[in-house]
Amino acid sequence: ARTAATASFMISIRAILFISFLWLVIVGWPFALHTFPQRQQRSQSRRSQSTIMCGAEDMHNENKSVPEGTPSSSSLKAVVGVLGVSTVGLLVATIVLAVQKGNAPAATSTAGGLCKNPENKDYGANKCSGMRPDWPNTECVVEGMGEQSGANVTRGYNGQKSTDVVPITTPYREKGLCPVNVHWHLGAEHYSKGEFDENGKGPVEFHEGRIGFQCSYYDAEDEKFTKPYDWEWCIGMTVGQTYEIHWPHSAAGECNSPWQYQTPFYDGVFCNLDESAISTLSRQDVASNVGVQSQTFVVVNDEDYYYPDLFTGMIVDQEEGKGIDLAIYTGSTTGTSRSNEICSPFNPITWQVDRTCHLISASSFDKMCQQMESQADNMKDDLYAHGSRPLVTDELAADNHVQRKRKGRTLL
Repeated sequence: ARTAATASFMISIRAILFISFLWLVIVGWPFALHTFPQRQQRSQSRRSQSTIMCGAEDMHNENKSVPEGTPSSSSLKAVVGVLGVSTVGLLVATIVLAVQKGNAPAATSTAGGLCKNPENKDYGANKCSGMRPDWPNTECVVEGMGEQSGANVTRGYNGQKSTDVVPITTPYREKGLCPVNVHWHLGAEHYSKGEFDENGKGPVEFHEGRIGFQCSYYDAEDEKFTKPYDWEWCIGMTVGQTYEIHWPHSAAGECNSPWQYQTPFYDGVFCNLDESAISTLSRQDVASNVGVQSQTFVVVNDEDYYYPDLFTGMIVDQEEGKGIDLAIYTGSTTGTSRSNEICSPFNPITWQVDRTCHLISASSFDKMCQQMESQADNMKDDLYAHGSRPLVTDELAADNHVQRKRKGRTLL
């Protein structure tokens, strides 16, 4: 009798489960199909409450009215109440929602308040594309070759190459320059005694491209210098390594437009200058309208060193000593195609170089790469570290080095 009762009980349970499942299919499935996209939309809306940047536009999420056909609050409660009759039914509902979620289009990543142009917005033609002048590198011994970079920026240093050009000694924005690119080099191209020099150290591994000077922070016993980071956007980066970031600026850039940031950076620098206009510029005109900010970091896997914006320019923080102690001089573009025998024809340009090394979180770098990916122009060729040019000799470094310290955001 007990066995028969148990069997009858199990049949009843199975019947309840079967009825619950049928009810779920009839009522819960349409509910899941309708409400999940709305839930996903609301979730994306919450993530985009802060200002996000796609291309060079600031975009703000606006409150949207509820679409027609959205279930009312009372009807949703009724459906939920019915579905709550069976615990198993709720479990099946969860599974259905999970499956539906897995099949839904992936939401655009908004880590750090950024997006990757989710609508593939058409910004029109890139007027900056191909604006780089076709000027080849030249032997450094050629008469009239201008000053070069990266130079020694140790406090008190001055080069030996005579120049009558004066660098920009105020923040670039005050002179009408805007950033047109961001990229970085493996190791430091500049030299700052005691900060990034021949005594620096970093992780021992194979590197593609020439490595420059390193800072001295690296400690193989401290996991923030050794713990791997899961890079999502930057390519070929290494925790514990030294990188020198460059932010080229130009008064001839396509400032405040979706095409402001360009790769290669030359396109951004010369965007609104054709060959005939360039030929009319004096050396001082060039140095007064083109400049680069430079800051050197060691990447660590530690969120205590997070900074939200590496994309738009040098970090200036009086309390932390970032962007405060500057070497300012005129020089040239850099990179491994130049040396102390082969020089860059793109000179003279202003350099404002932070002579102090700093720690920065890997997540800060990765966020910068994500923002690079969101630009109208394709910046993929700057998502990895470029090789470093050898330190230029005293004979190629300008003799106009200016020593400056900032107070807050003002150059003294």
